[in-house]
Amino acid sequence: MKSLLLPVLLALLAAPGLSPAFAAASTDPIAPKPLYRDPVHDGAADPVIVWNPTAQRWWMFYTNRRANVAGLSGVAWVHGCHIGIAESVDGAAWSYLGTADIELPPEIGGTEPTHWAPDVITGPDGVHHMYLTVVPGIFETWQHPRRIVHLTSADLRKWTYVSALTLASDRVIDAGVHALPGGGWRMWYNNERDRKSIYYADSPDLSTWTNRGKAAGVGERPGEGPYVFRWKNSYWMLVDLWKGLGVYRSDDLTAWTAQTGDLLGVPGTGADDGVNGGHPGVVVAGDRAYLFYFTHPGRSGTISPDDQDNLELRRSSIQVVELMEQDGVLTADRNAPTPIALPPR
Repeated sequence: MKSLLLPVLLALLAAPGLSPAFAAASTDPIAPKPLYRDPVHDGAADPVIVWNPTAQRWWMFYTNRRANVAGLSGVAWVHGCHIGIAESVDGAAWSYLGTADIELPPEIGGTEPTHWAPDVITGPDGVHHMYLTVVPGIFETWQHPRRIVHLTSADLRKWTYVSALTLASDRVIDAGVHALPGGGWRMWYNNERDRKSIYYADSPDLSTWTNRGKAAGVGERPGEGPYVFRWKNSYWMLVDLWKGLGVYRSDDLTAWTAQTGDLLGVPGTGADDGVNGGHPGVVVAGDRAYLFYFTHPGRSGTISPDDQDNLELRRSSIQVVELMEQDGVLTADRNAPTPIALPPR
């Protein structure tokens, strides 16, 4: 019987009409659950994945929080860390590299700067740009200024400060940047002074930014961590709603339509995946797209007390799932195996 089944199986795998996900499953490695945990503080969150042409590897930049440091009161554990970096050949197996080499002027970062939520893109001239949320110190509450700064790099490891952006308020976080179809660039971010609404700004050159106000179709619903990508002939925005990810679709990066039904709002069954998913990043590889997100595995609800000195409540993990699109609707089955083999760029 086995000798009869093998030719049939091989023929199925070679069939031209076979779905990409099924065909790849026979050769691509399956992403582990969790995909990645920070080995220093166990607080990895807010992942963004980019190709490093110098290292010829995929790099993950992520917020780190001091989840395993005891004796920190309030939300001091969410402060005091720099951006972590992990490396992968294929997007399935990740290893810790250290932290991004970022120096900020004292008037911007203070003496103990906190780094959150980077977005990293490569400009047309090959220069890498990071838009980073900076909190000027370590604080026990959320009631302190934070701003988005612009940095550049030639190798993605050492970053040079360029400027602090003037945006809608003194409390803005979570930049997400994408090229505009007619030229120039657009940034979306969270304006915490306006009910944590999503705002946007435009730039002709990635350096000079003009604030444009609330994002139409998106800003009415509070959220954070906006991430924009192009896939399946549409622009998509994912926003962390603290109960899953809101999905928005656009043809021009200006007018957005909300999808009925969020992603990752229903807890998964895999290791460290039994809660809602948060703050996304996406890698598009050909006709496939992979959604990277983070979880707080020890939290049975969407929000737990921030001042409890408890590793299980504070620690966070990175996960990945393949996105699917049908008739203009995105879905993601976080319980299905995720074959992934990101190609070099």
